[in-house]
Amino acid sequence: MCEDARDIGRRGLFVTGAAAAVTVAGAGSAAADGADRETRTVRGTLPTGSPDFVYVPVEVPRGVRELRVSYTYDRPAVPAGTAGNALDIGLFDERGTGLGGRGFRGWSGGARSEFFVRADDATPGYLPGPVRPGTWHVALGPYTVAPQGLAYELTVTLTYGEPGAAVRPVYPPERARGRGRAWYRGDCHLHSTHSDGRRTPAAIGALARAAGLDFINTSEHNTTSAHAHWADVAGDDLLVLLGEEVTTRTGHVVALGTGPGTFVDWRYRARDDRFGRFARRIRRAGGLVVPAHPHATCIGCAWKFGFGEADAVEVWNGPWTPDDEVALASWDATLVATVRDGRGWLPAMGSSDAHRDPDVVGLPQTVVLADDLTREAVLAGIRAGRSYVAESKDVSLVLGVSGGRGEHAGIGERLAVGRDTPVTVRLEVSGAPGGTVRLVTDQGVLFTGGPLPASGTGTVEWRTTPAYAAYVRAEVRRAAADPVVPGPPVAFTNPVFLGRD
Repeated sequence: MCEDARDIGRRGLFVTGAAAAVTVAGAGSAAADGADRETRTVRGTLPTGSPDFVYVPVEVPRGVRELRVSYTYDRPAVPAGTAGNALDIGLFDERGTGLGGRGFRGWSGGARSEFFVRADDATPGYLPGPVRPGTWHVALGPYTVAPQGLAYELTVTLTYGEPGAAVRPVYPPERARGRGRAWYRGDCHLHSTHSDGRRTPAAIGALARAAGLDFINTSEHNTTSAHAHWADVAGDDLLVLLGEEVTTRTGHVVALGTGPGTFVDWRYRARDDRFGRFARRIRRAGGLVVPAHPHATCIGCAWKFGFGEADAVEVWNGPWTPDDEVALASWDATLVATVRDGRGWLPAMGSSDAHRDPDVVGLPQTVVLADDLTREAVLAGIRAGRSYVAESKDVSLVLGVSGGRGEHAGIGERLAVGRDTPVTVRLEVSGAPGGTVRLVTDQGVLFTGGPLPASGTGTVEWRTTPAYAAYVRAEVRRAAADPVVPGPPVAFTNPVFLGRD
């Protein structure tokens, strides 16, 4: 059965300017396979300037075993430089669409054209659970709308019958077999088939092990459905942290290492002044707030919320590109402000954001000094900035600063000596053949050395004072193709601060 949105509107079920209500009631007619199903299709058009999210109500009667949704939309030709149509989709159950996600049942963005939910199973990106009676809502997210508008067709199928047995989720452990206090390698921004990735959790786990990683973080776009699908991937040799990439219209943030099942809503913009509420939710769930690819150029990807709520920032995202260079420079400027204002500083991270072949899991990776290979210890190390970013398992850095009386500080720490005290900066590098070493301070690059030998191993020392360098961090870069633009990094560290607070 198919109904035009105009006909439904005449019966008072039309959602003004946006979508049509789908009302499916009664047992319906039997399908060819003997299942008792009812299907309705609704058509509508979203104009340019539509709300970020449009909710199509679906009346679900008692006795429904499965709810299935499919959709299509037109993709007309548009002039060069003009955005075409892109329509995301998700689902909220009878508990409503209120901000905070009490009724959230799943989100697939633009990655899927259909999905289902029932008590014992659901499409990846969606949460299994009972299909209770009441008003459900299909959420439409017009990411971009062509000048001609966005015409869509939405089909909802209800299957009646006894519900399957409810699924009890099993989550990965919060501890793996570590090496005590040591440097652990991780990739904290990854996508599987539970959002717009093309790899299963098992495939990602195999790639993570091959990349020499000790921990990973699952970060699907706007859904926690993957959380219950990583227990079999984790092991003594791989810690799996749980999270979400909260994908708003004015920036993305990785909720890193939250408690199992923690959902963080994304339906707001920076101008709505709501992000603080959800940043606090991430931290209450034990996680870290990490803005992702803050200077990315895709629509809605650049970070517009400011960094007052951030615990770290993703400076290197996947293969090195110009927006990463901007992110690195912008982050370095925050270190200068830290020195000036005497406030806490924002550690840098790097992650692959890998989705599918040929994306490389572990390019780059964050290498963290943690007390053990546990969720709590790894997050503490990241939060403290005891970390550096490397392109692969082959690259290792050791950065330390020493005073004349045996004082010593490493990455993320402070060497508390007087302003005019001579100090020695020492950097040990391995795995970077031909790399150029740069030591960066609040004044900029004050030391350049290299290239490193073919073995990729080398040590440099540089002497300074806290009066001359309020902090020092290290970069190892490849040879530059342009004398004006530095070559891409092989690795870089968080800073060591110099001088008393």
